[in-house]
Amino acid sequence: MTIEGSGEFAEQVAGIAALDEPIRARLYQWVVEHGDLVSRDEAAAALEIARSVAAFHLDKLVAVGLLETEFRRLTGRRGPGAGRPAKLYRRSSREVQVSLPERRYDVAGRLLAEAVRAASSQDIPIDDAVATSARDLGRSLGSRVRERAGAEASAARLRSALLEVLREQGYRPRVESDRVTLDNCPFRLLAQEYTELMCAMNLTALAETAAAVPEAGASAKLGPEPDRCCVVLRLDEAAGAA
Repeated sequence: MTIEGSGEFAEQVAGIAALDEPIRARLYQWVVEHGDLVSRDEAAAALEIARSVAAFHLDKLVAVGLLETEFRRLTGRRGPGAGRPAKLYRRSSREVQVSLPERRYDVAGRLLAEAVRAASSQDIPIDDAVATSARDLGRSLGSRVRERAGAEASAARLRSALLEVLREQGYRPRVESDRVTLDNCPFRLLAQEYTELMCAMNLTALAETAAAVPEAGASAKLGPEPDRCCVVLRLDEAAGAA
C-alpha cells in the first residue's frame, strides 16, 4: 500500500502504524509514562518480555521518530574497565497525529499567531496583519517551488513543482484543462466557522505562491464550491507548455 500526500503526512502515518503492534504500543506507553531515560533491561523487566524483544521494538520506535536515544554508562565509573555505555531511550519531542483528509491546522495556527503578535506590537489592524502573514507564507512556498524545480527550470517543470508543493500542503491539486482545483481544504473546520477570514488568508497565500513563480502561468482566484478549497488556480496553457 502506498501512502499518498506530503512527506510529513506519510511520516505521521508511519509513526501511528508503528504502534499497531501490541508489544510496541505497550512499550511506547510505558516509556512515555516513565518520563525518564530507560534501558532495554528496565523495559524488558517492566513488560515481562525478553531483552532482545524489548530491544527490537524500542529500536523500531526510534526508527519512526517516536523515541530518541542516548548512550550513558550506568555504573558511574570512567576509564578502562568501566564497561560500554548503555543505550537508553526516552520519548522524542515529536507529536504524532493524522487526519483524513489531511488537515494543516498547525500552519493556520502559526500564521494567525504571528498576525496577532504583529498587530499587537505594531499597532496595525488584525486583518492587515493576517494578510501580511499570509503573503509571507506564500513567498515561503514559492521559494520552495523554485528549490524543488531546480536552477534554470522550464516553465513546465516549475508548474509541476508548484503542484508538488501544493500536494505537500494537503491541497490535493487536480488539473482540469485551464485550471487547477484544490480538492481538499487543509483548514476545513476553521473555514466552515470563519469562512471570510480563512478564505481571504488562503487566497492571499496561494496568490503570493503563484506570483513567486510567474513562469508557471498560474493565478489564484476565489471559486468556492462544496467539499473543496475555496481557491482555484487559473492556468495559462501557453506558459505551462514552455
